Amino acid sequence: MNRNKMAVKWLSAGHFVNDIYTGILNPIMPFIAAKLGITLAIATVVISISNIFSSLLQPIFGFFADNMLKRVFIFWGLILSSVFIPLTPLSKNVYFLILFMILGSIGSSFYHPQASGFVNRFATINNTCADDMGFFISMGSIGYSFGPLIAATVTQYLGMGHMPILSIIGLSLALTMFVFVPKLSNIEKKPEYKTFKETFYTILTNKKMNYLMIISMMKVLVTTSCCTLLPFLWKDMGYSPFYIGIALFLFIIAGGFGSLCSHKIELLLGTKQLLYFSMTATLPLIILFSLTYIHHPIFSIITFVIIGFTTMLAQPVTMVMGQTLLPKYKSVVAGFMNGFAWGVVAIALSLIGVTAQHYGITNVLIILAIFPVISTILIKYL
Repeated sequence: MNRNKMAVKWLSAGHFVNDIYTGILNPIMPFIAAKLGITLAIATVVISISNIFSSLLQPIFGFFADNMLKRVFIFWGLILSSVFIPLTPLSKNVYFLILFMILGSIGSSFYHPQASGFVNRFATINNTCADDMGFFISMGSIGYSFGPLIAATVTQYLGMGHMPILSIIGLSLALTMFVFVPKLSNIEKKPEYKTFKETFYTILTNKKMNYLMIISMMKVLVTTSCCTLLPFLWKDMGYSPFYIGIALFLFIIAGGFGSLCSHKIELLLGTKQLLYFSMTATLPLIILFSLTYIHHPIFSIITFVIIGFTTMLAQPVTMVMGQTLLPKYKSVVAGFMNGFAWGVVAIALSLIGVTAQHYGITNVLIILAIFPVISTILIKYL
């Protein structure tokens, strides 16, 4: 295996581990909220703040990553995520909770745009961009799926206070990647410097790029809302942290497999048909979940898992489309497609949490699932 291919594998491994930490909080947040005496509405505000720092800053860090080609964001991203997110269950009050979540979330914001830009560059050299990007994204999704499972297991059997032992994984990998991920300066000339204004103007005035970002936001709207709200629903029904962790694990790992299969299904169905399916299938599936979660819980979990698979099918496709559309801005595009989309949804998450508290979680999820269906009108312009 050549060195570029090996670099993609290590970057994907870093994505896997980084997103483990990102996925830790969802299943245990109801229990952290109970410990600190905060409501669903306040808890979703805290999660929203975390998502803003892990997402909205990604285009900015992507800008610096594209202009200097150094690996600094990859290493420090993993270090910050692995140190501070496992500290959140030890928070004595909501202020420490927010502080730890912000610092850990900045680590995620560091890692994603630069790692994605590096993968695109190494994969382009090997002419395997679609497959390698699908693998990279799927590894992040699978890592994100293991986060709830690991957090629930530690909480159930050791207690939330033992969560910091998980830091060892990320710190070890960060040091290992320093050896195995080559410097881009060895294989690529330093790009012509582009100003912040020029870069962001070019991206934000590109109509197709805006359409891709809207489509990305709609996918994130569904997955984030499901992962944030449903643990509170299941806790109120009396389910254990481990059960909630297993449910989220299956949902997110199904999304990872969706990303992994994305390119093959795209070749079979065509790009537009894949996007249409991914965006429209969520609504009937969420309605089915809402009709079955009380009396047929096993069937509802199966439906929930299928939602994860179908929603994530389109993610590698939109990412490659965006980076191909604006090849000079690979990391910034990744920051917008992966980070900015999450950040916008994160801002809305506070309102979503308050609304769900008053009108019911499943009712709100059904309404949210309508938005991806509406956004399919943009696909014909791609």
